[in-house]
Amino acid sequence: MSPAAGGSRLLRREREVGAQIELSAIPRRIVVVWAALFLNVLAFGGTTILPIPRPVGQMITQGALVLALVLALTVNPGGLVRMNPFLILMTILTVVALMVSLHSAFFLGSLFRSSRQFGFVLVLWLLTPWWGRRDMLLLRCHRRVLWAILGSVVAGMAVAPGTAFAFEGRLSGVLWPIPPTQVAHYAGVLLGTSVILWSCRVISGRHTLVALAVTSVLLVLTHTRTALLGTALGLLIAGASLYLGRVRVRRVSAIGVVSAIGLATLFASELTTWMLRGQTTEEAGQLTGRTKVWTRVFEYDRPRLQDLFGSGLSNQSFDGLPIDSNWVATYLDQGWFGVVMQVSVVLVLLGAAFTRERSPQRGVALFLVAYCIGASFTETGLAGATPYLLDLAVAAALLAPEMHRRAS
Repeated sequence: MSPAAGGSRLLRREREVGAQIELSAIPRRIVVVWAALFLNVLAFGGTTILPIPRPVGQMITQGALVLALVLALTVNPGGLVRMNPFLILMTILTVVALMVSLHSAFFLGSLFRSSRQFGFVLVLWLLTPWWGRRDMLLLRCHRRVLWAILGSVVAGMAVAPGTAFAFEGRLSGVLWPIPPTQVAHYAGVLLGTSVILWSCRVISGRHTLVALAVTSVLLVLTHTRTALLGTALGLLIAGASLYLGRVRVRRVSAIGVVSAIGLATLFASELTTWMLRGQTTEEAGQLTGRTKVWTRVFEYDRPRLQDLFGSGLSNQSFDGLPIDSNWVATYLDQGWFGVVMQVSVVLVLLGAAFTRERSPQRGVALFLVAYCIGASFTETGLAGATPYLLDLAVAAALLAPEMHRRAS
């Protein structure tokens, strides 16, 4: 068979499978797949006012990945995928993590985490026929799930305010146990994407006003500095990318700068108190003791091979203390190889964004990537099965080239 004939047959098969996807899949099922992925990363740990035993909650979150994989296969029965540099890098990172886990001192835990990450990335591959759409389907799915999660947080705060603020006076989810840092993460992403979409005239002013009111209050109540700074950094970079092409962006930027200067001047004392969260200046400078743990991680002596490829995926702690830094945790789990791969992931997304024309897709993608970069210094999970990976996947989907024949 000639190469031309083989290529024609492959192209014909892809068109047939693509047509099958268009006829059989509906966006509602994509929303369910995305919601299942999100449920999988909502770790069940903490206080809940619902009578859900901890083992049952963990089974629900772990089983959600299986549900997402099954549903992804039903919407993409032919297994058609689109090549994407972001997912190629993530797959390489995951495969190496699987290989390293076979020699890990914590074999079962490391193997389970790397297998879960592999399944997570596989579901993302199965959703690639819906990447690059003009209607930004995955972003819409992402935002719907964020609204649902934050709605549960608000409901929990209304039903049991004492329990919701039991963690050092910071708001957490109590219908489903969600720590304050994650609540702030979801609020920051919803706030930032709402501002950008409104600036590009994609969503209405009423929708944006509601989103700003809800997410701003939640951000303040969670007392999470990382999310606030990540949101500000993301909006700054996204706004700069849209500044020359959007009149509304220029107006909002000017109003935002003046408002920020005014608020910082009038409420300097209150803002300082909020940022310190009752800590001393020295404690805040050490990032609540995080830097001490980071120093111990890099001082830890281990074989050269582990220094290069890590010790296998862990619970991202060191001597029982949380690491709370994506880059330090990656170095411990996946070595310098993992760090280089994650830097490559970020650079690939930034490169794709800066080579794309000005558009809402580009602005939102830059916001998500910038937010994840800012949060990665004091949060973990930039390249694992976490909400941060979902943020980056949405950014990659927005930056993917459009297909001539799109899945519906």
